[in-house]
Amino acid sequence: MPCLNVSTNVSLEGIDTSSILSEATKTVAKLIGKPEAYVMIVLKGSVPMSFGGTQDPAAYGELVSIGGLTPDVNKKLSAAIAAILETKLSVPKSRFFLKFYDTKGSNFGWNGGTF
Repeated sequence: MPCLNVSTNVSLEGIDTSSILSEATKTVAKLIGKPEAYVMIVLKGSVPMSFGGTQDPAAYGELVSIGGLTPDVNKKLSAAIAAILETKLSVPKSRFFLKFYDTKGSNFGWNGGTF
């Protein structure tokens, strides 16, 4: 049920995206306390993006979850996802925003219904 959607202006061509997806899945599951089987990660590259007036490597993410998000968890998630993007895609931590949404199960569709 947690879904992390990340867009970046960095090209993903020639990048091992499977390692990014795997590491992000494990991180989100662990920090939010949800099974990996329910975590979705969406990674989009080569997205036209400007941050601070430049098109240097940057990223924007949104994480939606049914519960599990607290100020402390959000801080840990922000640090962990920023570290993954910096290590794997050379996006500086200072050029990454991550927005958190804690939603109700009735606002999250799955398996032809809602949670």
